[in-house]
Amino acid sequence: MKIYTKTGDAGETGLFGGGRVPKDDERVDAYGEVDELNATLGLARSLSMPPDLDGLLQRLQDQLFTVGAALATPMGTKASAHIPTLKPEWVEAMEKAIDGFEAELPAMTHFILPGGTQASSALHLARTVCRRAERRVVPLLREGKVPTEVGVFLNRLSDLLFVLARVANHREGVPDVKWIPEKPQK
Repeated sequence: MKIYTKTGDAGETGLFGGGRVPKDDERVDAYGEVDELNATLGLARSLSMPPDLDGLLQRLQDQLFTVGAALATPMGTKASAHIPTLKPEWVEAMEKAIDGFEAELPAMTHFILPGGTQASSALHLARTVCRRAERRVVPLLREGKVPTEVGVFLNRLSDLLFVLARVANHREGVPDVKWIPEKPQK
């Protein structure tokens, strides 16, 4: 099988289960953002991630493929019966991970700036890509075009990525980069 099909040369792509849409369709935009998010997690994993964080990120990458499939497959089509469903346990596991990782972190006293170690910086980047993906999904959710679980998953994932970025710094002995705003001049 060749990697190129030439079917998208005119600016259209096929959805899973049939139907063609422009490549700038809101559904394609949303699953493209999820694909970018998955790639940023792959980048983060390449930066000397602690083994427990690496394993968690790999599971999240697998789950993001399911998110992408849900976005690429119109609900109610024959094809929708052939894709895996998002599981509530995934969000529950993220919440449990957030709680566990926060227990090892010092309390936040300021807003923090993305930065610190390479791993932390990559996780902050992934968090911002996750937020963008979530923003692209919101119109689809509002219109009832994708399962509500997609929005919940992405919202919780961005929270988890924030905490993981802090953990990556903390475990390397690098403090969070605090945002210290200038005081307004009178």
